[in-house]
Amino acid sequence: MEKIKKSAEKVDIKQKPKLANIKLEKLYPFEGHPYKVVDDESMEELKESIKEKGMLNRIIVRPLENTTDEYEIISGHRRVHAAELLGIKEVPAVVYFIDRDEATVLMVDSNCQRDSVSPVEKGKAYKMKLDAIKHQGTSRQVVGKLKESAESVSETESGRTVQRFIRLTYLTPELQEYVDTGKMKVSPAVEISFLNEERQRDIVDCIEENDIFPSHAQTRRMRQLDTEGKLDYESIKEIISELKPNQVEKLKIPMDDIRQYVPYGYTPQQISELAILLFKQNYERQCRMRDDGAR
Repeated sequence: MEKIKKSAEKVDIKQKPKLANIKLEKLYPFEGHPYKVVDDESMEELKESIKEKGMLNRIIVRPLENTTDEYEIISGHRRVHAAELLGIKEVPAVVYFIDRDEATVLMVDSNCQRDSVSPVEKGKAYKMKLDAIKHQGTSRQVVGKLKESAESVSETESGRTVQRFIRLTYLTPELQEYVDTGKMKVSPAVEISFLNEERQRDIVDCIEENDIFPSHAQTRRMRQLDTEGKLDYESIKEIISELKPNQVEKLKIPMDDIRQYVPYGYTPQQISELAILLFKQNYERQCRMRDDGAR
């Protein structure tokens, strides 16, 4: 589904939605939509479902500007792609006669709750919806703070959460890929998003060189150094190369194996302190024996 056509900025004719069967050649992707359409296992399952049961849910479209029978897909890009792969010529649709801003809001609301939506896709979708809401002037304050407007973007997530997802759109493509593949958590990615592109690319280089990703605490330090004008490639490399607490090796011994050798009622903390003391005493005894043998 490669074809792209300029979408309508405004549809003057307002009428109720209608049902229609539309030929695939008359359908165009929603301009700038953030959702990936890929030929993966999920697409194969969708194809099999459509092949066996038909398209159970209609796609949602709107008329393109200055045309009589061409439409922009609002929801259903994956279903249309599956239909193309199956050689299906037309699909059932619901046609909404709405403008670009209304279509953007409907596009995001129709897609954003899918389990397969990645964090960056969600961030891009939320940003599109927020921009549309501001353009419509339907947020709580037409000229308000981002936080106030963000509250109206999602019915299931807070304005702060919406802002965090939107911050992911300020990352370089490499960092966005790390987030979407689960290699980097959202929290450190949000901190990195406040850095300029050069510093972000320094972080990518350090990640590739060390094969390790920064923690939330580390990225907060980077951001603080950046505000002080002290963040550069070397400081980034030094921070990323640090050993994280979860990388420290830990010794685990089943309590049943040692309970009989310690006083009754000892807590795990007391047992740990006793073990360290005994290790220390044993080490000192060995050192004395080695010194005596050397005389």
